[in-house]
Amino acid sequence: MEHPALPEGVLQGDPQHRNALHDGDGAVLCDWDTLSLGQPEWALVTIEVHCRRFGHGTTHYNDFATAYGYDVTSLPGYETLRDLRELRMVTTNARKTHRTPGSLAKIERRIEGLRHSDTDLPWNIL
Repeated sequence: MEHPALPEGVLQGDPQHRNALHDGDGAVLCDWDTLSLGQPEWALVTIEVHCRRFGHGTTHYNDFATAYGYDVTSLPGYETLRDLRELRMVTTNARKTHRTPGSLAKIERRIEGLRHSDTDLPWNIL
């Protein structure tokens, strides 16, 4: 079955738990400094990666995908999108290692995990 692409839209750039303001009725994304136009699948794979890598769990992601009405993990090419997003997350944080002692070992651990296709290796926020 072919999976239709979502229409292009405004992307927040780094949709994740720490970039949301929560109240009793839901959450609102903040931190819009990387605003762009593009395919929502890029933002959705970011959310999936954060849920899986940072301990929010499969149930949390599945609840999100159900509420959103789209599960990016069922997209043909999901693995490629996931791998690109995770590589970007590693390289973005790697350039910060000179300012944060101890983060180099965490980056090296992530790289080893990617090299061995360990998609379940938990990551820590850097």
